[in-house]
Amino acid sequence: MRIAIFGRTINPVFYDSLKRLFDILHLHHVDVVMYQPFAAYLCKEVKCDPAVAGSFSTPEELKDVDFFFSIGGDGTFLEGVSFVRDSGIPMVGINSGRLGFLADIAQEELEYALEDLFAGRYRLQTRSLIQLEDDNGTLADFPYALNEFTVHKRDTSQMITVHTQVGDEFLNSYWADGLIVSTPTGSTAYSLSVGGPVIPPVASNFIISPIAPHNLNIRPVVIPDYQQIILTVEGRGGRFMTTLDSRSAVCESGTEIRLRKADFGIKVLKLFNHSFYGTLRTKLMWGVDRRN
Repeated sequence: MRIAIFGRTINPVFYDSLKRLFDILHLHHVDVVMYQPFAAYLCKEVKCDPAVAGSFSTPEELKDVDFFFSIGGDGTFLEGVSFVRDSGIPMVGINSGRLGFLADIAQEELEYALEDLFAGRYRLQTRSLIQLEDDNGTLADFPYALNEFTVHKRDTSQMITVHTQVGDEFLNSYWADGLIVSTPTGSTAYSLSVGGPVIPPVASNFIISPIAPHNLNIRPVVIPDYQQIILTVEGRGGRFMTTLDSRSAVCESGTEIRLRKADFGIKVLKLFNHSFYGTLRTKLMWGVDRRN
């Protein structure tokens, strides 16, 4: 088995668990290839220099990899997606911090999770992505997002207007600070914070959620993901910000942005004792009464 390990920085409380992770992989004769900047960080800051079979710094260097381990939080996982791309390599999210919907293997269950992985006791979920297209090649190196695409006002207190078309039909002109188009996976991220609905990650939908709209009766809309979304943004500032997950770019007013479901998905490893609804209860503390 060959496993790629990706990360940025980790919480000191995870240091011992990380070293235990490498010990277990070594005991199972796993070939480890590590993200080169992460390996340098571990050597310098954590004083951890595990034996590895190789390293990688670009997506093209991920050769013959069976699993891609992301160590950190959801932000690290999202960055890891830009390395996995359309390779079909299953991603495994190991949480070294606190809240995590993508990095959902907690520190205290790491050893049990690895036992299940080696025994084949897991399932793979395919998560959909949003693909961005425009005439300027914005974020063209990897024009995809696992969580969400956003447009947002830039360097001004004035709102922007986002003219929105779904399929062949005009939906609305949003006068707001911005607009989020979210995947089901992203429904528990930025979209949730602006009042968007929570939907299961395997649903076939997009969520269109305005950010601080001027009209109080404007609400998020759920649409089928086979429909293309076309956005045209106007604003007195002349420019606006676009993002795909954590990557951003500046676009000119009047640019037509086309969004659709990508032709490939990201495979995410899920343990049999993990469920989406159980994760909601745990991560969002549903049903917890702090008065007791």
